[in-house]
Amino acid sequence: MKSVEVTSVSSRGQVVIPQSLRDRMKIQTGEKFVVIGENNIIVLKKLEMPSFSGIDKLLKKTRDFAKKKEIKESDVEDAIKQTRKK
Repeated sequence: MKSVEVTSVSSRGQVVIPQSLRDRMKIQTGEKFVVIGENNIIVLKKLEMPSFSGIDKLLKKTRDFAKKKEIKESDVEDAIKQTRKK
């Protein structure tokens, strides 16, 4: 831990994250956090979107697989319908 900061709770239950921490952690307005509390400890964990950098590659592999196996769109729709009936 690099430094200790002090903050307080407002009458509306809001807690200010000190500017130095927001800057260091690149926290922007509107970002979401998970809040975990136990005994006298409260932890805020910044929620981050997963990386989609490999999604195009995954989609191409999936399309290539379907083409190789001669899977048609109607086959997928039928499989979904069958699964939903169960």
